[in-house]
Amino acid sequence: MTPPVTASVDSEKAGRPAGPSGIGAGRPGFLWAAPAAVFFGLFAIVPLIMVAVLSFASWDGLSDPEFAGLDNWKKLLDDPVMIKSLWLSVLLTVLGVVVQTPLSILLGVWAAGHQRNRAVLSAIYFVPMLLSIAAVSVLWRAVLDPNFGVPAQATWLFGDGNLFGMQSSAIGVLVFVSTWQFTPLHTLIYQGAARAVPPVLYQAAQIDGAGTVRQFFHITLPQLRNSIITSMILMVVGGLTTFDTVLILTQGGPGSDTTISAYYMYQKAFKSFDYGAASAIALLLVLVSTVISLIVVRLSGYDKMRSTMEGL
Repeated sequence: MTPPVTASVDSEKAGRPAGPSGIGAGRPGFLWAAPAAVFFGLFAIVPLIMVAVLSFASWDGLSDPEFAGLDNWKKLLDDPVMIKSLWLSVLLTVLGVVVQTPLSILLGVWAAGHQRNRAVLSAIYFVPMLLSIAAVSVLWRAVLDPNFGVPAQATWLFGDGNLFGMQSSAIGVLVFVSTWQFTPLHTLIYQGAARAVPPVLYQAAQIDGAGTVRQFFHITLPQLRNSIITSMILMVVGGLTTFDTVLILTQGGPGSDTTISAYYMYQKAFKSFDYGAASAIALLLVLVSTVISLIVVRLSGYDKMRSTMEGL
């Protein structure tokens, strides 16, 4: 006697293939993603297209835009301040990755443990995440003020006290402030990833006689691979688009020694009223961020990962 095929018939009626257990299974339809797709299109794709169009136009923000061809791009390539700002953006991004990555990993792994008072200390450390970039920048501008701040009172350590008067110290301040605010975010990423590492791996390592240091380098770090790549991409995109910190702390000075591309874009748009050139800079930043992110993904093999259990 032929067994009933009710589950298969019901699955066919529902328009879904039958799963292994006879229950219809399938991915959610496009309608589930429609709200997010519409939101992303309106506030990301459409503005990006408009910026791309304006990069080939001459516009002062008041009169009608006029087609200028490649004039904006040619001016940028011949502008020494633009070339310098691009290199400064890359420098700040690299310094941010180099400083924040190891610090975030160590703090994240520590915060994932069960030490005494760990929860209280972690909560205090994550406070900078609750503050806006503008508030953090204003805070550190007051603390590091050359006339009334800490450097003015500790000239034995800071010299004349003006940390914003030299390019090297000004860049150091920018890196320090960014690290102070954004390291907790990346620490949170690594904390979650470290807690997801199967305890059985550490138990097996202990049986084999591996100490804490060897466990960190041979178990924890390999298991954090995906999180490291994700964190680095966030740092790259954030570093290349940093604006608020420079605007409030250094205003691109001394001279143009901390004028990064995002701040130079602001100067072109809202001080020189050259929105065509500013749009070209914005589009260039998008292209550079995308290329660097793709390179990181390709070189790391992140695009080929199939499991969080694959090591480095």
